[in-house]
Amino acid sequence: MTVSNTRFIILATIVCAVVVLFDNKVVSGQCQGDVQGLMQQCSRYVQKSGPKTEPSQGCCGVVKTVDLPCVCNHITDKVEQIISMEKAAYVAKSCGKPLAHGTKCGSYTVP
Repeated sequence: MTVSNTRFIILATIVCAVVVLFDNKVVSGQCQGDVQGLMQQCSRYVQKSGPKTEPSQGCCGVVKTVDLPCVCNHITDKVEQIISMEKAAYVAKSCGKPLAHGTKCGSYTVP
């Protein structure tokens, strides 16, 4: 990985965190679990850019504590500009906590 690729990934993660943190106050107040930890541990696995990759144990540990359908209800257009809802559903499934078929997560509906 080149230095410019690494810088891009770091910048994208920071932008993702800022956007999600802005909306995080509402989500954290209404949804059970560590929503901020979810962002910190899993943001790199759900970014629109790049391939689907298996999430880390740290990411999965947090995924298992969060009310994902509740979080899905609070996904904004801003969040969807940088986070792939398809990848988010993949991460949930990979972590053993799949979203139910037909669950709407932002504008994405789980097949």
